[in-house]
Formats: sequence, structure tokens, C-alpha cells
Amino acid sequence: MIHGAAARAAIISQLAFVAAGCTSVGNSVPAASSTASGATPLTAEQRAAGWRSLFDGTSTSAWRGYKAQSLPAGWTIVDGILTKTGSANDIITKDQFGNFELALDWKIAPGGNAGVFYRGTEEYDHIYWSAPEYQLLDDARHPDGQSRLTSAGADYALYPSPAGVVKPAGEWNSTLIVVNRNNVQHWMNGQKLLEYDLASPDWEAKVKASKFVAYPHYGRAASGYIGLQGDHDGTLWLRNIRIREIK
Repeated sequence: MIHGAAARAAIISQLAFVAAGCTSVGNSVPAASSTASGATPLTAEQRAAGWRSLFDGTSTSAWRGYKAQSLPAGWTIVDGILTKTGSANDIITKDQFGNFELALDWKIAPGGNAGVFYRGTEEYDHIYWSAPEYQLLDDARHPDGQSRLTSAGADYALYPSPAGVVKPAGEWNSTLIVVNRNNVQHWMNGQKLLEYDLASPDWEAKVKASKFVAYPHYGRAASGYIGLQGDHDGTLWLRNIRIREIK
């Protein structure tokens, strides 16, 4: 867990993000709706606080395919929203990040399944063999929703998320992922879902008991790519993808 000054800094950071008007986190911010349009520009205050856009509604220049230099087919911008239709190859950021806060809004089609990866590498055939995953899911219709370990907001297959936080398919959710050294927090719709420490005895035991044990570098990178999963059927919509590095 985060202690002392680090904990205070994380809380202040989240509150500052809300105060600056971002729609991605905080109980005091109105929930995004399914009829909302695309990107909301970063404010001057957010930029001054260190936030940068990874997707601003007009360009995918911050992204490329996994083990590829161009954006794979299936990923397009529709009305200011990054949209993935059908099964498509995963995409990753061109830049790598170590310690950061990542905020984004997402919604998924009925029965949909996707994910956000962090600190990923390209050493394996798939990013999910190296990178922890924040699960994006229609809990009500997808089989993975039958287990909290693989439901929306979970650290996929390792740490469960609470029920009742994700919104129904077709409605916008707001996600915040905080990675600070070994400490990781998953947030959704203003609520903290889970917290864990990479390389802790508890984490090591969970990895050893999971399918990730076959990949010795899983979750070990101190810095890596942000990834978006595309290799499942169905439609995924994303907007307001923003990051702030923690120094």
C-alpha cells in the first residue's frame, strides 16, 4: 500500500484532476452518459499539472500496433471517439511509461470483452503475457463476469473488483489507473476498486497460481507500453485518454 507522503500525494493528485474539470474520475464529477460526444479538451490547468492527451478525438498519432509501426485495421475515429469494431490486433502507445496516472472513458457493446494493459513489453507474442490488465467487460452478458477475478475493473485473473460499479453495456464508464513504483490502484466511476503491490509476497503467490507463471517477466518491467486490447469480437469505444507521469 502507499504510505505517508506518497499516499497524500496520490489523493491530492486525484482531487486536483477532478477540480480541474476532468470527467474521468471523482465522485463529485457527473457520470458520463451514453449520449455524450467525443473528446473534452484538456484545460490549461490540467496541462499545467502535467496531464497530456494520448487520444484527443482527432488523431491516433500516439498509438501503433503491437509489434507493428502502423495502426491495425479495425481501429478508427468516429465522431471524436476511438472505436474498435470486430476483432482487431492490440494497439500500444509509442511512448513507454513507468510511474503514472492514466485516465480514460470507455463503453462496450453487449457481451463485450477488452482490457487496458500497463507496463507492457514486446518480448512475447502477446502483450498480456508481460503486462497486468485492467479488465473492460460487460459483466452482465460475458462469461468472464461470473467471476470477480475477470470482471470489469479487475486486475485480470489476479485481484478481483467489487460488483455493482460498472455501468451496463452501451453506457460510459470512467477509469483511472495509478501505477507508482510497485503500487497499483484501479478506479472506476470515482470508486477505488482494488490496490496491490507488484512483487509483494501476495502478488508473487497469485502469479505462481495463475497462467502467467509460464512467463517469467510478467509484471516485472519498471516501465513499458500502455496497451488497448482489440483481439475480441464486439465494439469498444474510448475517449479522453490522458496520462500524467509521476516523478
